Amino acid sequence: MFLWLWTLIFMDAASITDPYEAPANAPVIQANSPASPASPASPASPAAPNSPASPQMQAEPQVPTGRFTTATEVRPILTATKTSWVGVREYDGQDLVYVTQILAWRCGLAGLRVAINDAPLADWPLPPCHLDTPAPNAILPEDGLPYRAFPFGSVKTITVELIYDDLSSDAAVFLRPMVMIP
Repeated sequence: MFLWLWTLIFMDAASITDPYEAPANAPVIQANSPASPASPASPASPAAPNSPASPQMQAEPQVPTGRFTTATEVRPILTATKTSWVGVREYDGQDLVYVTQILAWRCGLAGLRVAINDAPLADWPLPPCHLDTPAPNAILPEDGLPYRAFPFGSVKTITVELIYDDLSSDAAVFLRPMVMIP
């Protein structure tokens, strides 16, 4: 709480109204508000995967279960932890890009798309929810690794788009220094 008070005082002194807002002289960092549609691909970009409003996807009922399996339940958590959606770790001569925070709340998501640097957004498959267990969002060994490897030093920016199971979306762009894991 003490840290939060100092954050508010600093934000007021620096005339910052939003803790996720970048200063005017900072590199491009942007976060779309929830429920905004996915950005269309530019004409020079390869065809983008289906948007959240595509006919293949249908909004799921938003009845809170207390098990964090709907967008209604996980959106507030993912919004509050947006700065922790991704992490970059330098390990064994590689950049490892982690999405552990997102996978830990995946049961309220219909999709996850990630782009590294200037690449187009690409689907990152979500492991299934374990609805037959007490913790449906648990990440089990059979769910695979929560990261992907890239050449050392190559990851400069990470763009993330979440598509919630009510078909709303949220997105953010992160610079490497902001998400480095020590």
